[in-house]
Amino acid sequence: LAVGWGSRAFAAWATSPGGCELVQSIADCTGRWLSSIPGNLQGDTEELLLDDNTIQVLGNASLLSYRQLRHLSVPKNRLELIEPGTFLSSQGLHVLSLADNLLFTNYSLTAAALSALPALRKLDLAGNRLTEDMVSVLVWNLSSLESLSVARNIIMRLDLSVFTNLTQLLELNLEKNYIFEIDQAFEGLQRLQRLNIAYNYLPCVVEFGLTQLRVLNVSNNVIEWFLALESDDLFELEVLDLSHNRLLFFPVLPRQSKLHSLLLKDNEMSFYQRLPNGTSLANVTVQFLLIDGNSTNVTTVSLWDEICHSNLSSLRLLDMSQNQVWYLPEGFLAQMPSLTHLKLNQNCLETFHLSEGDPLAMLMELDLSQNQLAELGADVGAGDVLPNLQLFNLSTNRLRALPPGVFTCTRKITTVDLSRNRVDLCPQPAVVGEAESPPCVDIRGVKTLTHLSLAGCDLQGLGGHPFQGTSLMHLDLSDNPQALSGDLGWLQDLTLTLQVLSLRNTSLSSAVVDFSAFNSLVRLDLSENSLTVFPTSLGVLKLRSLDLRDNCLPALPPDMAQTLLGKTLEEVYLSRNPYNCCTLGWWDVLQQVEGLHVPDGQEVTCSYASRTLNPRALPEPVLWSCRWQTADLALFYLVLALPTCLTLLVAFAVIFLTLKQKLLKMVKSQCGVSSPY
Repeated sequence: LAVGWGSRAFAAWATSPGGCELVQSIADCTGRWLSSIPGNLQGDTEELLLDDNTIQVLGNASLLSYRQLRHLSVPKNRLELIEPGTFLSSQGLHVLSLADNLLFTNYSLTAAALSALPALRKLDLAGNRLTEDMVSVLVWNLSSLESLSVARNIIMRLDLSVFTNLTQLLELNLEKNYIFEIDQAFEGLQRLQRLNIAYNYLPCVVEFGLTQLRVLNVSNNVIEWFLALESDDLFELEVLDLSHNRLLFFPVLPRQSKLHSLLLKDNEMSFYQRLPNGTSLANVTVQFLLIDGNSTNVTTVSLWDEICHSNLSSLRLLDMSQNQVWYLPEGFLAQMPSLTHLKLNQNCLETFHLSEGDPLAMLMELDLSQNQLAELGADVGAGDVLPNLQLFNLSTNRLRALPPGVFTCTRKITTVDLSRNRVDLCPQPAVVGEAESPPCVDIRGVKTLTHLSLAGCDLQGLGGHPFQGTSLMHLDLSDNPQALSGDLGWLQDLTLTLQVLSLRNTSLSSAVVDFSAFNSLVRLDLSENSLTVFPTSLGVLKLRSLDLRDNCLPALPPDMAQTLLGKTLEEVYLSRNPYNCCTLGWWDVLQQVEGLHVPDGQEVTCSYASRTLNPRALPEPVLWSCRWQTADLALFYLVLALPTCLTLLVAFAVIFLTLKQKLLKMVKSQCGVSSPY
């Protein structure tokens, strides 16, 4: 900071008498329990932060000392009143945040104070329990405003009178109110570019005609219809968010726009020209009766006309996930040649067709997961199919196979998710002349592929070279109980590239499975298996993450910390194993390894005499019992016998010394030997 500010470095993080932090021309008084604005700060303060205090009133004299003020932030206080003369000395104020206060109590007086701010550009009134009438009064004279937030209030209905004078407004935030009706409320906002009405109760949007708007967010309402004004005028609209509503039909969009992101997630949308039972509704018409004052118009239209009359040539993102779409109308995607991201997951699609020269030549991400796809059609010829596709998600469908060569024609594919499908990998190169092999997915030779998920595919006994010619770095084989056949030889083509491998729930039980060849592996998931012994081959790997949860391990190697694995490991998951409370030396060693994290450490338990205990806090009786159980029995018996032996020896010595003379005389008398004296 001192280098950056040169001679003014002395002012950095200085503390005022009121406890505020001063940084150049910024005074930060956040969370100081202040009941009023401090009057002893620097006179040249330009930004004053008073968040999270207890201020109730901004008086006429509150800001007299701060004539250079440009930014005032007073959210999360108890502010009820701003007196009319408060800002007379701070008319250069550009940004004012008054969110999460109680301004509804004296809003008319506060409005008089705000009217004295001719240069105000940004105003935040969110969370003040304001009605639409209160908002109208508060912003009536703020014609200079460019950004206004009245989110989290109790606004219910908007009409032309609310924002009449805000002719310079660029951004308006109305989210999280109770708005159920809007009647020409934005017609006078000719410069408005960003409008957020999310989390309200709008039932529909009809005759949408805000041509100048660039971003419209009406997500999380109850909208069933979205109808743009029938006009050939160019709309500036770039982003339209209609997600989390109740749309029944694809929205009627402006004929000419700059739309590049269309978000329709989580609606009830479908196409109805063809029904699943084969019935066609192509010729069904409907009459709309439009009553406007004394005039009545009847319009007859084809109800199921699914031809999109809008120009969607600039659309890059289309999210139609979580709807009820079971087919796409013919030519629907052909109108979107610039599309790069298409999300159709969580629908009812039964088929999807890819073809050479497809209009989706720019597509980079295609998500068809969680549908009912039984077939993926493709016309694979000499040309490319989706040449720019990088991510292809087909998980959770009913696929048994994919068109031969479909991935070799996608020149940039890096990520494929086939999980939760009943597919098999082609085990070996096809041989000309052999009988037709069972359906399978062939990924051999796809050099760009780096991420592959085959979780829950019911793979059967993998063998051969299913990954030959690939450079996979991430491979998920979890939830395939029949996939492994004792060794990992079928992974030999990935030993130099594989970095992340998941073998969760693959019935892995043999500790002789050799991982030592996978020198690049940094993350390994062996959870939910039946391992009874820690695989010794892991000791030579440079893993950073290892998951051993839900196995049958009674202990880990006590010297694990000294291996290469122990020196590189950053996190290890160990819970839900039947560890022995009396053999926890390895646990104590792991706790001392610097840089090693056990995220589920609080869940690790051990067993002792049918009891489940926390290894971090074993009871003292258990510790003593474990010491007896693990002691050297020979030494134990020696310790027990030694006192007895010593006692007997001492007793014998005492008896001998006491009876020595008598014993000698007895011996002499018995032997009849004369004395040398």
